[in-house]
Amino acid sequence: MNHVPQTETAHLSDADLDQVSGGTIALGAALLASDGGFGAGLHAEAGCIGLTTGLGAATAHTVA
Repeated sequence: MNHVPQTETAHLSDADLDQVSGGTIALGAALLASDGGFGAGLHAEAGCIGLTTGLGAATAHTVA
């Protein structure tokens, strides 16, 4: 007589595992500068939630 507990197993895909574990986290940032202007941006993503924000400015100048 076998008294060892038996457990049934199932296969989970990578997508299913991401949902169970909270998904993956991705971060990205950029900083750009040019003559008279600059810009900065940030992107964060976790699972099905994403957030993107940015800031930019420019100046006009003339040469006499």
